[in-house]
Amino acid sequence: MSRRLLPAVAARADLPSGLLDRLVAIAVAGTGPEDGSAAVRELVWALCERSDLGPERARALAAADPDTAVVLARSGLLSPADVDPAAQPHAALALLEEGSGRPEWARLPAASPDREVRWRLASCPGLPPDVAEALAADPDPGVAAEFALWTVDPAVAARLAAHPDAEVRSAAALNEATPPEVLTALITGEGLPPARTCPVCRRGEEPAPDEPPARARCSGAHESAVHDTLERAARNPATPAAVAAGLAGHPSVLVRWALAERADLPQGVYTRLGADPAPAVRRTVAENPAIREPLIHTLAARRDDPDVLRALARHPRLPLGLLAEVASAVRIGPVLLPSIAAADPDDLTRAAASAPAAVRMLIAERHDLPAPLRDALAGDADAAVAKAAAPHPGLSGEQLRAMVARHGVQVCARVAANPGAPADLLEELARRDPPVRRALRAIAVHPNATLPALLACLEDVGARKDAAAHPVLPADVVAGLLEHPHPEMACAAAAHPALPAPAVERLVAAAERAGPTGRAPG
Repeated sequence: MSRRLLPAVAARADLPSGLLDRLVAIAVAGTGPEDGSAAVRELVWALCERSDLGPERARALAAADPDTAVVLARSGLLSPADVDPAAQPHAALALLEEGSGRPEWARLPAASPDREVRWRLASCPGLPPDVAEALAADPDPGVAAEFALWTVDPAVAARLAAHPDAEVRSAAALNEATPPEVLTALITGEGLPPARTCPVCRRGEEPAPDEPPARARCSGAHESAVHDTLERAARNPATPAAVAAGLAGHPSVLVRWALAERADLPQGVYTRLGADPAPAVRRTVAENPAIREPLIHTLAARRDDPDVLRALARHPRLPLGLLAEVASAVRIGPVLLPSIAAADPDDLTRAAASAPAAVRMLIAERHDLPAPLRDALAGDADAAVAKAAAPHPGLSGEQLRAMVARHGVQVCARVAANPGAPADLLEELARRDPPVRRALRAIAVHPNATLPALLACLEDVGARKDAAAHPVLPADVVAGLLEHPHPEMACAAAAHPALPAPAVERLVAAAERAGPTGRAPG
């Protein structure tokens, strides 16, 4: 058990330097070519997340395991001075991917026979010109396509947009560095020589295992790759809006769907897409911040289109009066809508006075309301409205008790989540029979929770992990949880700040005695 608790020990903020050194030694001894146990691997990950690991410990972990070296490089705990690109090529590549490796390192992976290595290099920033040129001319079109996707040089992107392979052109169509006139050519085909190959014809007639046959078509015109190019160019904000708008009538749903995401189209195009036969296209238009009020009203009248109405409800420009119509026609759920978040509080007060319960509930999801409006919503006769208002800061204990008395189990969880919920009320909610499990989960993380309330939470499957980590738990309770049969409880105890230092020391010592295999000698 002690070895399984080491990752939690490694996450402790109060870990002494000496114990940290010993944990690193355990991790180094348990990793390497034979792949240490899962517990040791988790220990390594926990150590890599520590801000006080330091260069010396990081180098020791990196030297013991190539995968760990990559993690440390990505997290910034290894510097270029700590990495030998010849001996630790994966760590060096990780530093290049993070933009912190030395540019000259790129020449080694650029010459690698491993296509995957060159493909990863193609997305790295700040590559030397000769490496960039080699990747653009890579014999594997997949590598050249990855470079076409990430290059920031408009001239290179333009050149790759005319690549003989359609996969490379498709990648250039998604790159915002590709010049607008080149993106136009990718849509119209004018000024570009025909592509000679694509992923489908390169591999033959059989589709890839992860590619549906319907999306893998090539009769000589590279249909699938050309389709992907149009879809990507339609989505690319660097494509001129007037050119992209010409795709509004394209037969492919995916192309029209990508077009509906744009924020720069004429309103007439949005109107056309808003009446599209494909639900996904209509829904995307409805939530697009670029559409104006006339189209918003038109879409709100589509009472037979609940997905569009739900998307429209999340539109930042939806008028409050229209929200009442939408909320009455379709269930939206407990979420703070952008139009309510941006509304003037006086407008919300007026709206709440005459709005149906479905709208009052949505208004109550905003937690910075004026006190009179907040109190009115908290005392609402509709349980859904009161439930939405229950977590509001500023509600008194008496108001919260009145909510529970009036609406019972329907509001208990949200009342327990109120930051000002008093300790005695949390105890009462924790003792309810039958238990309200969502309330227990809220109590388990509440700063006002008392020991009696937390003991009740420790008995609940969904709340016990958080309850075991609560700072109110005393040392004797925490120490007892180390022997809990559920690992999540024991790990929470091992990471708990109240766990006495001698107990932490014993956990590390037991793991040291167990050795790299995790089994105690004898």
